[in-house]
Amino acid sequence: MTQPEHWSAGGHTSEPLLSVAAVARRLGVAPATLRTWDRRYGLGPSGHTTGRHRKYGPRDVARLELMQRALLRGASSAEAARFALDSKSSMTHGEVPVAPSGGGRGLKMPGASRLARGLGRAALAMDSIAVQGMLADALASEGVITTWNEVVRPVLTAVAARWQLSGAGVEVEHLLNECVLASFVRATPLVTLGRNHRPVLLACMPEERHNLPLYPLAAELAQRGVVVRQLGAALPVDALAAAVRRTAPSAVVLWAQLPRYADPGVIAAVPRTRQQVRLFVGGPGWQRGVVTAPAERVDDLADAAAAVEAAVT
Repeated sequence: MTQPEHWSAGGHTSEPLLSVAAVARRLGVAPATLRTWDRRYGLGPSGHTTGRHRKYGPRDVARLELMQRALLRGASSAEAARFALDSKSSMTHGEVPVAPSGGGRGLKMPGASRLARGLGRAALAMDSIAVQGMLADALASEGVITTWNEVVRPVLTAVAARWQLSGAGVEVEHLLNECVLASFVRATPLVTLGRNHRPVLLACMPEERHNLPLYPLAAELAQRGVVVRQLGAALPVDALAAAVRRTAPSAVVLWAQLPRYADPGVIAAVPRTRQQVRLFVGGPGWQRGVVTAPAERVDDLADAAAAVEAAVT
């Protein structure tokens, strides 16, 4: 009886071996790409197997995964290959290999940072683990505002532009949005004893469903010790009025991404309470719209965080 290829000559089970096609499916690349990596960089099967076609062992596949991780972070093919080849000796000495970063491909982001280009590469590859890992690293090292302005926004803009130009990539935008939302939620501490005695309400204008920017705002305010309550996308006017009456907030932020949702009538519909409520409107939709008193316009995330913090603490 013919023994399976993952059996050793002694009859004991050894590490399973995979074909080029199987490894390509696992990594989500073309078989020709693996052959190119083997020919150019020596990242092919390391063992000797019988038959014409060599097979990849687990260590070979792990090395290819390291190369792919480096590519997703924006490294060139040569840099990624060196990283993968050097990783074995690094890990032998107890070091954790860190994938290099480099230029992005596939998205037009002139002047974008290396972090943004790497995030764009990972988003296009639909690698949600890599996307969230990069966002976590950026939030830890750069903070909420810089991560949003210099890492997230350029990629969101480039993905949207790609979709408008080609009609493709909606799935990339959805995956990226979900990863960004999850990352900023994780970066939002639970504030039980805030610096503000009354909460801050964050909500989108009625029919406005682009609520993603409210999550970095909530994270930044929470990190500053401000209690925030999220009311989400497309909040009806009567629900907004009810929330204001029930919570007596110290401030309300109303977000409009698109100009058609920047309705000054909603400002007038916010009920007056016994205690003063500071009302802010933000988002691109308000940039050219009419902002009526008592609302105040905030231009960007940093401006909004600073204005709300000053108003309520």
